[in-house]
Amino acid sequence: MLALVLLMATRPAFAASPASAGVNDARLAALLEDHWEFTLESSPTWATQLGDHRFDAKLDDNSASARDRRIKKSEAFLARARRVTALNEPDALTRDVLVRQLEDGLAVDACRFSDWSFSARSNAFTFAADLGREHPIPDKAAADALVSRYRGLPRYIDTEIRNLQSGLDDKLVANRVSVEKVIAMIDGELNLPEAEQALLAPTREPLPHLSESDAATFRSQLASEVRGPVRVALQRYRAFLSGDILPKARGEGKEGLFALPNGLACYAARARQETTTSRTADDIHQTGLDELDRIHAEMLVLGERTLGTTDLPGLLARLRDDPTLRFTTREEVEAKAESALAKARAAIPGYFGVLPKGECVVKAIPDHEAPFTTIAYYWPVAPDGSAPGVYYVNSYQPETRTRFDAEVLAFHESIPGHHLQIALAEEAPALPSFRKNAGFTAYVEGWALYTERLADEMGLYSGDLDRLGMLGFDTWRASRLVVDTGIHTMGWSREEAIGFMMENTPLARNNIENEVDRYITWPGQALGYKVGQLEISRMRREAEAALGARFDLKGFHDVVLGGGALPLDLVEARVRRWAATRGAGSSRP
Repeated sequence: MLALVLLMATRPAFAASPASAGVNDARLAALLEDHWEFTLESSPTWATQLGDHRFDAKLDDNSASARDRRIKKSEAFLARARRVTALNEPDALTRDVLVRQLEDGLAVDACRFSDWSFSARSNAFTFAADLGREHPIPDKAAADALVSRYRGLPRYIDTEIRNLQSGLDDKLVANRVSVEKVIAMIDGELNLPEAEQALLAPTREPLPHLSESDAATFRSQLASEVRGPVRVALQRYRAFLSGDILPKARGEGKEGLFALPNGLACYAARARQETTTSRTADDIHQTGLDELDRIHAEMLVLGERTLGTTDLPGLLARLRDDPTLRFTTREEVEAKAESALAKARAAIPGYFGVLPKGECVVKAIPDHEAPFTTIAYYWPVAPDGSAPGVYYVNSYQPETRTRFDAEVLAFHESIPGHHLQIALAEEAPALPSFRKNAGFTAYVEGWALYTERLADEMGLYSGDLDRLGMLGFDTWRASRLVVDTGIHTMGWSREEAIGFMMENTPLARNNIENEVDRYITWPGQALGYKVGQLEISRMRREAEAALGARFDLKGFHDVVLGGGALPLDLVEARVRRWAATRGAGSSRP
């Protein structure tokens, strides 16, 4: 689950090839070059993550004028894309992906998220705290660039305050619990000794590529910025959140988009963007309820066999509350993640024809973030290959982390889930940069959720209790369809959503609370997982039925993954072409 970032739930991947790689049409190639250059210029911290270091000394411009400029440029790019016609099949696919991405983004821009929305995972403090993690220091120039970015943080934070004030003036404001969490995060940072502060983490890292003098200068300059201007800006931010935003924040029963001006239209745009479908909120809500009925029936069969429990409330309570099913130390949490990853790594050659070169490792989620965030996320391979992909697992309060779902979590976030899919997209030789880095949630998260069941086919689960964890995770994603639509279109309160997930999933309450807060502050994103899983599974069933003995699971997986992240209808078109070709006697994708 991504993070990113997570996008969101996932972080962005590296584009190793030029912006127009694999494109034949000169008009489309020129458009992609212009579009990608503007994208990187507008998002310098993302450019750094992608390995483009031309903008390393700059921070993202989060001002209203920069947002308006981005919208106008997106409209212009969209108009150009629509004029590019008479393309061959690969170029037409690339053009269609760009059009969909631009159309969805422009529709969501009407929500004005930057004027009111923030969360424990996405706010001015976490933006600052992540700068060092996203900024390698191979030389003095890179060290100087990071110091320059820290010097820009007060402006960035003050601009965030102005944006939030603009939203407040128009009755756009965050929900109370999210505001309280961010205030708590900032307080935690400001009250820590310097040796533990997240903002000073880069000063604690080894700097083997710098001379002793340059390293000392870097650490001194960065610490000076944090102790002075950055700390003061964070105090202003904290005071604004506490004194201006919190008193007007949306309370119980008003957490959803429906309570904001234009909220229902905004949610419809978000649902289209995240599912890449036109399904309505009511339809998605009912799908979640139907899926829960199906999964609960499967759980009861395994529950009786493994725990001797034959009723759903008793089974969920046992899974949630039995202390013997929980970890006791952080080291245990991380070791289990590592063993699951190793097992999956050894098995994938039997199920995939194309494998990634980039490796994946396990790390714990940083302490400043762990108490407030979800149970795990994935971070891609470093742009230059100097660092592997990372499966970040939350080992905070290990006594709340259950053993039975540790394996399914690892398979989702690493192999054969996010790492496999994202690394293959990174390494694809003929995908334009924007497609390598596309973040269509229904595809990215739908794939990862599909692999949770695939892992059972691969024999990766250690036993029935771990398979019960797989089903428990499936109830979680089905519940998302119900809860996300309930909060944002049906007036469900935060507590109502928490109660529903307590009644229908085995997740611990602290995890459920963080999850519900995520749905509140990231509307529609949670819909992509189950919608994507169901669609990919349907595509496979249809290909199996059409091909019979000619169906090749490796080939199916390779064709699903071979085009990078795509809207689901475009994935389906690829699968149908592959099936038609294979049915005619060829094994070509």
